[in-house]
Amino acid sequence: MARPMSAEEFRTALVGEGLTVVGVGNWRTHNRNHRGPWGPVHGVMIHHTVTRGTAATVRICRDGRSDLPGPLCHGVIAKDGHVHLVGYGRTNHAGSGDPDVLAAVIAEKALPPDNERGTDGNRHFYGFECENLGDGKDPWPPVQLDAIVRAAAAVCRHHGWTARSVIGHREWQPGKVDPVGFTMASLRDRVHERLK
Repeated sequence: MARPMSAEEFRTALVGEGLTVVGVGNWRTHNRNHRGPWGPVHGVMIHHTVTRGTAATVRICRDGRSDLPGPLCHGVIAKDGHVHLVGYGRTNHAGSGDPDVLAAVIAEKALPPDNERGTDGNRHFYGFECENLGDGKDPWPPVQLDAIVRAAAAVCRHHGWTARSVIGHREWQPGKVDPVGFTMASLRDRVHERLK
């Protein structure tokens, strides 16, 4: 079991991996901790936002939507590769997912198919929302993909996890498709190389 990093440890880990980090408002204390526990943490979850424009994307991920209160992640990874920190602690990004997937992440083994929604992912995963329409046409600039790799690696490096602790939302919760436009296997390969 891993204790979540402090907010400052999280920021320091990201900066230490060579990322440009932008703190948004009171991100260190903006969370959903009143709705349940934050931790123990076991992995990093990657999402796409289905939005266009960094300012609007950051605002939505910080403040939430009418059907889902913010923050919707810990960090927003913009097209330019900057990581905007919008919350820290429990955030509304993972939802309920498959307990067998969580067990595989904890054991750092290959993921089984996600076919259940019985486990609270908001408690156990760091979450990065990545600015992209998620339509398979919106490009992923190399600088953004590199930032996704670096952000995932930063969290894994701090906790001593391997790349198997990095999953996509689509691997966690039945019916989810994000992220679209790259494979999680290729992303994990890049995280693995970075952690060497």
